[in-house]
Amino acid sequence: MGTEKNISDMKDKEYNKSKKRRRRRRRREVSRVQKLYETCKQIFANCGPGVVPSPENVERLKAVLDNMTEADVGLMPNMPYFKSTLSDGPPKIMYLHLHECDKFSIGIFCLPPSAVIPLHNHPGMTVFSKLLFGKMHIKSYDWVDNLLPHQSTPSANISDNDTRDWTGLRLAKLKKNSEFTAPCKTSILYPADGGNMHCFTARTACAVLDVLGPPYCDPEGRHCQYYYDFPFPNFSVHSRWLVSARGTAK
Repeated sequence: MGTEKNISDMKDKEYNKSKKRRRRRRRREVSRVQKLYETCKQIFANCGPGVVPSPENVERLKAVLDNMTEADVGLMPNMPYFKSTLSDGPPKIMYLHLHECDKFSIGIFCLPPSAVIPLHNHPGMTVFSKLLFGKMHIKSYDWVDNLLPHQSTPSANISDNDTRDWTGLRLAKLKKNSEFTAPCKTSILYPADGGNMHCFTARTACAVLDVLGPPYCDPEGRHCQYYYDFPFPNFSVHSRWLVSARGTAK
């Protein structure tokens, strides 16, 4: 009886230790996401469209995101979100909404291999993007001039013999054209710098944690606008012409 009781006590102790480890792990996972939320709440409190958080606050949020992994948000590459399905259309992208208020939004894009988030903008926003896992190609641009989106760029260096219709096109500078493999640092773009317009192409299954401050808002004029990009050889290799592709996101 004594031996059986000792074995039973040992099993109970091991079970209790295991249960405590699981509870600690759950608290740690929740606290990472909670810390992200609390940090966003603080640094975007006095910001608005076109207002960038202070450099110190940018670094604060970047540090929180740099330490986050897919485990912190309960994701794994073998989940259905990240598997390509047999269909005639492009791979489907899932967006997991975590939080949104009038100051900021937090969400995760889940991309199967070969999935593409087309070239799009972030008007008046500061955006933090953290690749949680996978390999992704990112191409981004900033506007060269300060014209409004519906205006045309002056036709400098366009030949008199060029019969193409340049109406509605604007000149933009290529900011980034690189591949990123997790783990990597958080990417940051600003309202007028850092690659405000970007395109994501998943080389493998990918998860991207995005923080937008402020979020898109149609009534306030912050629409998600999509673009095509066209090489323009009369300017340097770092410049391209961009044109609206499909209007605003729905």
